[in-house]
Amino acid sequence: MQKKNSYLITGGCGFIGSNFIEILLKKGEKIVNLDSYSYAANKQINKKFLKNKNYTFYKGSYANSLLVKKIFNKHKINKVVNFAAESHVDNSINGPILFIKNNVYDFSIFLKECANYYKNNKIKKFIFLHVSTDEVYGSLNLRQKSFTEKNKYMPNSPYSSSKASSDLIARSWYRTYNFPIIITNCSNNYGKYQNFEKLIPLTIKRALNHKIIPVYGNGQNIRDWLHVNDHCSALYLISKKGLSGEQYNIGGGTEISNIKIVKMICSYLDKLLPIEKKKYSSFIKFVKDRPGHDFRYSVNFRKLKLELNWKPKVKFSNGLNDTINWYVNKLKEKN
Repeated sequence: MQKKNSYLITGGCGFIGSNFIEILLKKGEKIVNLDSYSYAANKQINKKFLKNKNYTFYKGSYANSLLVKKIFNKHKINKVVNFAAESHVDNSINGPILFIKNNVYDFSIFLKECANYYKNNKIKKFIFLHVSTDEVYGSLNLRQKSFTEKNKYMPNSPYSSSKASSDLIARSWYRTYNFPIIITNCSNNYGKYQNFEKLIPLTIKRALNHKIIPVYGNGQNIRDWLHVNDHCSALYLISKKGLSGEQYNIGGGTEISNIKIVKMICSYLDKLLPIEKKKYSSFIKFVKDRPGHDFRYSVNFRKLKLELNWKPKVKFSNGLNDTINWYVNKLKEKN
């Protein structure tokens, strides 16, 4: 019988982290979740996870060295998946120092503790998986090819620059200390459990409340959309079979403009919950563009496909409709 891994997940109460833990529990893996329980934490899903005997939760910062040491010594961790990060671009524009502190300084403290644990205990099949973003590469125009892992980092927001910094720090720990690190850079995620500050859930919530749906600029900014389940399947595969020192792009292969996404949501809601003599698209309002707004993201995930035989499975139209249904039901529960 194959021995189960012992995963330490940081930021496991966040959007992607909670979806990832859900998958790990279904696979029978042992999980320790270290989460600071910030405003973006999903406290309901954490209560559900706590009923599982393979799940342990610690509330705290990953910069708390004493707590991190305690977790490592008690739970014999051999897989670390780091989701913990401040992640909302708008928040980073309004409060950049918090992003630099959490995503760079605090991350470095955590990384150092993980490396010390690995060095002192010589854990077999240990891996530190650092989950990052395609935003570190900067912005593309319509004619440019999708980002590959060889692209130069050119971040344009305090958020993306803080993530770029953490990627480079992680890489240096591999090169200098031979610490087994893998870095992943994903495109825009969507699916259940996402915070309402993000485009898709925000649009759904405001539409259902018959409020203005704000769209930055002219809405033509393009994103590559990746269903969170596809992202999590890639991360699980990489955590088991990925090569130390490597970097993998994870993309959805679906590039769509922001305004088209918003209109798709409105069109689906017109059929699902029609308003008499009104369309949900009538709530759309173009607002002043945010500073440094990247025009287009697109990642080439050919490396992941060739080396680990991964590709996204969820068709965007199906995934989006399922996501809308989930949020509609969630909002009904609150009312």
